[in-house]
Amino acid sequence: MSRTNAGIFMLNEMKDKLPPSEKKIAEYILEHPEKAIGMTATDLGQESQTSSAAVIRLCKSLNLKGFQELKLRIAGDLQRNEVVEFRDIEPNEPVSSTIAKVTSHSLQTIQETGDLLDTNELNEAVDVLLNSKRVYLFGVGASSIPAIDAEQKLLRINKSASAFTDLHMGATAVANADEDDVVFGISFSGETHEVAKILEIANNQGAKTISLTRYGSSTVAEQADISLFTSATKEATFRSGATSSRMAQLHVIDVLFMCVASRSYNQTVNYLDSTRGAIESLSEKVKKKK
Repeated sequence: MSRTNAGIFMLNEMKDKLPPSEKKIAEYILEHPEKAIGMTATDLGQESQTSSAAVIRLCKSLNLKGFQELKLRIAGDLQRNEVVEFRDIEPNEPVSSTIAKVTSHSLQTIQETGDLLDTNELNEAVDVLLNSKRVYLFGVGASSIPAIDAEQKLLRINKSASAFTDLHMGATAVANADEDDVVFGISFSGETHEVAKILEIANNQGAKTISLTRYGSSTVAEQADISLFTSATKEATFRSGATSSRMAQLHVIDVLFMCVASRSYNQTVNYLDSTRGAIESLSEKVKKKK
């Protein structure tokens, strides 16, 4: 099932990175979204003083199947009719205001991330994870948090998983990977050198590679067989790179885990029951000692 939102977000995020002709089309659509969704590729090319071929190239740059998908996504955005403005915190503002701003921003980021997730890429990621022998996860700084979270989730369903935050340790492990293994690189910017290098090593070993980055082209995403994206919504002034981006990354990990669990439902339930029982027995032993 195709996603039916985030077309306007995609255009806003990518327009300054596009070639001149594609940028002109993106700007035209952003200025006239209602008009654009009623056009053919030829009409849009003429109105934007470009060409129908440039319209098709724009859709490819957005990782979309074609102009029809872009129109469906824009129509979905218009139907939702939500205007969410980013609001940063201010000096000495009331706690109630901070709560409202952080909550609103997190909700916006999660919604945009859900809209951006490509079902085909997600299905491929689920396939390789289910069929993998081992999963290596790598993230640096704030992006290490979703890597560790994914490790914990996969271990609970009896999937061999290891999370690394150190380049040398990650490279040591991945150097012995093979075609039955998956290497999952996480980087919000998509330009973290260490993550790109780990994926490069994995590719040389023939392992399957997955990336999780902010939406758009990036060095990390280009190194991966399967690319998953989060919203690129800008961060607040404080804790930049570690607030909404972390929420978005964890959201994708949750979605991915639930998809894996759904595809192996009965087995997953059994594994979760076993791990839950083991943890509860440990808690009981601690209580008795006290």
